[in-house]
Amino acid sequence: MTRAPQVLFVTSNRIGDCVISSGVIREIGRQLPGAAITVACGRPPAPFFRAAPGVERIIILDKKPMSGHWYDLWRQVRGTRWDLVIDIRGSALAWLVHTRRRVVYTRQWETGVSKVEMVTRLMGADAPLHPEIFLDETARREAAAVIDPQLAAGAGPGPIIALAPIAHQPGKSWPADRWGQLVERLKADPRFDGWRFMPVGGPGDRPPATPALEAAGERGIDCVGKGDILCSAAVIDRAALFVGNDSGLMHVAAALGRPTLGLFGPTQWWLYGPWGPKTATVASNETRGQFAPIEDLTVDRVFSAVVDLYEAWPEGRPGPTP
Repeated sequence: MTRAPQVLFVTSNRIGDCVISSGVIREIGRQLPGAAITVACGRPPAPFFRAAPGVERIIILDKKPMSGHWYDLWRQVRGTRWDLVIDIRGSALAWLVHTRRRVVYTRQWETGVSKVEMVTRLMGADAPLHPEIFLDETARREAAAVIDPQLAAGAGPGPIIALAPIAHQPGKSWPADRWGQLVERLKADPRFDGWRFMPVGGPGDRPPATPALEAAGERGIDCVGKGDILCSAAVIDRAALFVGNDSGLMHVAAALGRPTLGLFGPTQWWLYGPWGPKTATVASNETRGQFAPIEDLTVDRVFSAVVDLYEAWPEGRPGPTP
């Protein structure tokens, strides 16, 4: 019996970076058909890989003092005869295990192209490695268990706009009160008659999501802190539009093919913007290489960008599409 090629894929502990590099999974299968893939990643993004093709093992890297998590990982993988080791994090571990081939990130790969393009070049792929979310039935059932009872209880059926007002990094977070103002503007616009407003996030995102939920009232769907990241992805997959801060959930929405608007402040939207044909960004400073606080991003500008996204991708509208 032929031995399956053994591949170790060391990816990020951050949700957004894991999504950006998720196209590596399919590329491994193209370069080494039938490969048995071991993924090492942080705990929050680990559910992404439970249904990924070829993935047979997931090793969770919980940070420890003195980089002890890397030692733990080395102990778990050192005895395997690897055919390929891919290390998106550029750690020393990739050089401390035996393998026939190594693909290791270094800063030399940072050449001003988007992160997806950078990963594509790193892997030597012939075509862009589009990010992908591998949803499973468990995630879909969990999402339905969150959304459907709320629709039945009062929100009622209708197109859903998902909102991600998360606040993990203050410089990337549009002020919470403006999310409430944005919902009020959208509710008052005839184009969004019958739409439902669905904040999505983790347990710690309750405070920034509250103004949007309060503004939505009976038309709100609360999906904050309701499940793991794959459940959140399945929730977003139910939406017709997505609007969010520069965050992992923004990349999730884009990878799912949802029309996605990313809000950017003093970060590099040209490198970290959502990837895909149905995506757009609105930044506090639209000049590449220049920055401004995200607080400079007005409700008027974000509202106009949401309307532009709505007009560009009408499939989520009620009734027949033009």
